[in-house]
Amino acid sequence: MAFDLEKIRQDTPGTQNRIHLNNAGSSLMPSPVYQAIVDHLDLEMEIGGYEAHARAALACERTYDAIAELINCHREEIALVENATVGWLMAFHGMRFEKGDRILTAEAEYASNVISYLQLAQKKGVVIDVIPSDEDGQIDITALEAAIDDRVKLISISHIPTNGGLINPAERVGAVARQYKIPYLLDACQSVGQIPIDVEAIGCDMLSATGRKYLRGPRGTGFLYVRKSFLDQLEPPFLDLHSAAWTAKDTYEMRADARRFENWESYFAGHIALGVAVDYLLDIGIDTASERLCSLAATAREKLSGIPGITVADIGKHKGGMVTFYHDRIPAEDIKEKLAKEGINVSTSNISSTRLDMEKRALPTLVRASFHYYNTEDELDTFLQVVSTP
Repeated sequence: MAFDLEKIRQDTPGTQNRIHLNNAGSSLMPSPVYQAIVDHLDLEMEIGGYEAHARAALACERTYDAIAELINCHREEIALVENATVGWLMAFHGMRFEKGDRILTAEAEYASNVISYLQLAQKKGVVIDVIPSDEDGQIDITALEAAIDDRVKLISISHIPTNGGLINPAERVGAVARQYKIPYLLDACQSVGQIPIDVEAIGCDMLSATGRKYLRGPRGTGFLYVRKSFLDQLEPPFLDLHSAAWTAKDTYEMRADARRFENWESYFAGHIALGVAVDYLLDIGIDTASERLCSLAATAREKLSGIPGITVADIGKHKGGMVTFYHDRIPAEDIKEKLAKEGINVSTSNISSTRLDMEKRALPTLVRASFHYYNTEDELDTFLQVVSTP
């Protein structure tokens, strides 16, 4: 469909009462997504959970097709999981590491991922090597290639880090990974739905994403992509009768597709709604949606930079819809509270989320305003006015 902002905002009741600039935290669901959840829960209440799932089987299966269409893969390469972290952990801990193996990551890596690296370093003696950023603030591809040796067992980065506008050059990282035949795990928690994602062009072997952020799906949903040719190099850390079959008294056989990373009990109402959310985005067009939200963010950066006392902290040659900034006298939490009193939702980002990057740049806690395609220029102006008012 053509981009119809008025219709989109009518579909988004939350826009009527607040200015929502916390889309990197959790976006406002459109009405069709909300209704899909309610309808399935009503069905469960009326006829029973198993029976409702059987009746809604086609809607559940549509979610796999919708995601596959969005990121350019096959439906057999998609697992529906509780959230992006679960998907990432299933992939990461599904790999086989030994003492001395090296993991290459970026300076702007997210805390949850780094904690898992550290856990594996303590348990198995793997080595974590952080690739420096280039002059633009993104992972340095030359340094990445120079760091590779026979002990490198994984390249793992966040596509769009949580604390700024940076879009890491995922395709260039993928080219290096392919050249040296190194597994590549991409945390796309912030990027799926925010910018176009093509796993074939990126060249990643594994990718994790959430439903609640830029896809505008419900909380408690997410997915994991695993390239079919890489699937048998992973063994999920947990298996059950859904992810594997008990084939004989002493044997089992894992599923042949990515659903080996799922488990039996699932949030089916949420999974159906996630598919509706992806279809809603596909109808708008990811290119159209991304261009709009990135344009709003670019305008915000430009105008925030002109406000006395404000410093925009975003880095990267290419930037997305997240804008981070701080005031030289007013703490970020105070700015967040001030905006909330005016009906404007933002969040803050502190050192506990991206310690390596924020320590290197000596950044204080940041205000994070994250834009979506349903935000308006008038909302942007109101936001700027409140920020600039003493």
